[in-house]
Amino acid sequence: MRVAGPLRIVVLILTAGLTWILGSILLGTHGSSFSRLQQLFSSPENAVTTVAERAFSLWSVQPSPEASRPARHDKPRARKYKCGLPQPCPEQHLAFRVVSGAANVIGPKICLEDKMLMSSVKDNVGRGLNIALVNGVNGELLEARSFDMWAGDVNDLLKFIRPLHEGTLVFVASYDDPATKMNDETRKIFSELGSTNAKELAFRDSWVFVGAKGVQDKSPFEQHVKNSKNTNKYEGWPEALELEGCIPQRTVGTQ
Repeated sequence: MRVAGPLRIVVLILTAGLTWILGSILLGTHGSSFSRLQQLFSSPENAVTTVAERAFSLWSVQPSPEASRPARHDKPRARKYKCGLPQPCPEQHLAFRVVSGAANVIGPKICLEDKMLMSSVKDNVGRGLNIALVNGVNGELLEARSFDMWAGDVNDLLKFIRPLHEGTLVFVASYDDPATKMNDETRKIFSELGSTNAKELAFRDSWVFVGAKGVQDKSPFEQHVKNSKNTNKYEGWPEALELEGCIPQRTVGTQ
């Protein structure tokens, strides 16, 4: 009897506890009550271990290939055509892209029909004016050279552009300083090739231009940005320029 009495009391306590838990669950209040019971029956060591295990599991999850793929890959890339143009050129036209140098750090580029005529990679660009002469009938490169317009000799440039044949295409990209050594004759020749900005080109201006020997009108392919402390993108230099388009090929009779 002495043993049965305490056991009966324990059984009654356990029964009452279980009844209270079941009642809390049925009444919808188990969230707070049951969590407090868990805290009572959980040691601090167990709580720390649980948090650590959860944190480790989060770092250990490997994303699926779809989740790790950049968002930009979800959409098909826009197709690029010759020289990176967004649209193909019509038949009997030459696709081109001309990019001026950025300050005195990144060199210019001249691309024609998906062929890089001048670039830093080809190691044929330099400070000043970078000029590629192209046969206007078949698009073949005739010659490509750079002319230092800060410390070079302007006569070298004049010897290069004076004897051009009718129909020769002239691609020009500036780099660093395109104009310090320019004289009236060089400005006049570029104007005759179709330039509207050659006459006012100045120290460290950015300039890209495509002209031709024997053109009757001004070229539609030209961009020019003045060197100005108030608008320069780089310290001491304006922004780089990019020019692209399609040039109609000349017929043999007009060459």
